[in-house]
Amino acid sequence: MRRIASVLLRSFLQGLILLSPIVLTGYLLYTIFNSVDGLVPSMPRGWGFLIIIVTVTVIGYLGTRFFVGRWLFDSFSYVMTHTPGIKYIYSSIRDVVSSFVGDKKRFNRPVWVRVNMSPEIWRIGFLTQDDMEPLGMKGKVAVYMPHAYAISGWVILVDGSNVKTVEDMTAGEAMKFAVSGGITTVEEAEHEKKN
Repeated sequence: MRRIASVLLRSFLQGLILLSPIVLTGYLLYTIFNSVDGLVPSMPRGWGFLIIIVTVTVIGYLGTRFFVGRWLFDSFSYVMTHTPGIKYIYSSIRDVVSSFVGDKKRFNRPVWVRVNMSPEIWRIGFLTQDDMEPLGMKGKVAVYMPHAYAISGWVILVDGSNVKTVEDMTAGEAMKFAVSGGITTVEEAEHEKKN
């Protein structure tokens, strides 16, 4: 009887491990879909989502391809960044969003950072500023260090000699490696070797 209970418990836990990523991903996508779809009231289900996606795409196209669109968005951005109180919120959100997507991605230079000499400990991060001398920190560089299993992190200033470029990993793979706690890229490499 104990053996059967052990097998059932193990099977249940394995089922949780297998289903959790699928269910959580589905739930997240469903929540995003519902939230976006609800932005346009009094529309049949799905139409609000489609309208929002098409509108955002058209605005993105017009705002980057045509002089008038770019001028309008630059003017709006100028007003927002010069309005007391609002400028801090707007510029912070704009900088964070542009760090991850768009033409001015900031987290595109993955590096290994030595954070301890004895014992030697290295962490993965993203070089954001390669010269801190204007802020009185000669020889220092700024590195963003993402937290595992979160969308947060911190910025550290270290000597440039304690930083080396990540080889054989794209910026996206490096971010996945950091956020997954260091398991994603290794597991994918092993899987590719087996196939």
